[in-house]
Amino acid sequence: MSKLKIAIQKSGRLNQDSLQILKNCGISIDNGKDQLKASSSNFPLEVFYLRNGDIPQYLKDGVVDIAIIGENLLIEKGGGIEFVEKLGFSKCRVSLAIPKGEVYKGLDYFQGKKIATSYPKTVSDYLTQNGINAQLHIINGSVEIAPNIGLADGICDIVSSGSTLFKNNLQEVEVILKSEAVLAVSPQIDSSKQEILDKLQFRIQSVLRGRQSRYVLLNAPNDKLDEIINILPGMRSPTVLPLAEEGWSSVHSVLNKNEFWEIIDELKKSGAEGILVCPIEKMVM
Repeated sequence: MSKLKIAIQKSGRLNQDSLQILKNCGISIDNGKDQLKASSSNFPLEVFYLRNGDIPQYLKDGVVDIAIIGENLLIEKGGGIEFVEKLGFSKCRVSLAIPKGEVYKGLDYFQGKKIATSYPKTVSDYLTQNGINAQLHIINGSVEIAPNIGLADGICDIVSSGSTLFKNNLQEVEVILKSEAVLAVSPQIDSSKQEILDKLQFRIQSVLRGRQSRYVLLNAPNDKLDEIINILPGMRSPTVLPLAEEGWSSVHSVLNKNEFWEIIDELKKSGAEGILVCPIEKMVM
């Protein structure tokens, strides 16, 4: 039986999260120390541990069928490779930054300036779209130091928390794009591998839905039941069960974690008691 070949980052911020989502999908990886390749014992999947910057080319060449990769790198080096799923982790942005103290009134600031970056294609495309002519200085490494040593007037790099910019006395002034980890697919994938990918994607979607949701159980007085049910969005409609105590019911539902606290506040005001919230490991639709 053929195996689906997936590339993940050998080391770095994407590595652990990539392995974790595969684990959450019930996929066991027979992982030896310092292995460059490993197989799953319970799913037709083979994992290739690669340097992050090399993954787009492996996808193009069909050496691997799929990859977990940052969307920003796919845009920079992917050359039209498509992704089928956003994975919700390793979120960051690619931004332009300049020294603190510099007055910034808009993108025209960069007209005729030097910009240090590891993302020349992304920056060049963005500047061209906005009619800005700047000189790019390509650096593979610590881009943030460039303005401090007189190599550039500004930089374009990945920003997560902004702490690295702060330490290097830089201020973020323009967000070029927002990025997160995605599941990218080789244009050379065949139908037998696509079948396996569909199964994997189904599992991933179930895990991602679970991560975004919370299971809520609460007790409600029957005379307030309709009001409380109207507050709950639920997948279809809440489950309502009678309690041993007369006049009360137990209500079960699922909430989106981003709306959770606002809804809980409304439920309490409407008379809900004994509210219990549980994480959801997977949610299969």
